[in-house]
Amino acid sequence: MNNNEIFIAILIMSIISYFIRALPFLFFRNKELPSCFLFIGKYFPSVVITILIIYTLKDVNFLLVPYGLKEICSIVFTGILHLIFKNYLISIFFGTILYMGLVQLV
Repeated sequence: MNNNEIFIAILIMSIISYFIRALPFLFFRNKELPSCFLFIGKYFPSVVITILIIYTLKDVNFLLVPYGLKEICSIVFTGILHLIFKNYLISIFFGTILYMGLVQLV
């Protein structure tokens, strides 16, 4: 690909991304949100944390050193963050950063 094709591809992806983010505001400007969107907004963060915990523990062998200590520390840290801040985004973000740091560096 030459530079013009790359520029056109980035431009098209930017336009599509913008419209995908703007469409809900256009469709639901004066209307009440459908119940399926309210359900997703209420339960999706809990589902994401559950999936991250399952992903974290799927390959852990608790019989070998370090006995899953990195994973358990990350899960406890995420839980403590959520209890302190009551914000799923902060909990997920910083818990994931700690987990990736422990797995990559230790």
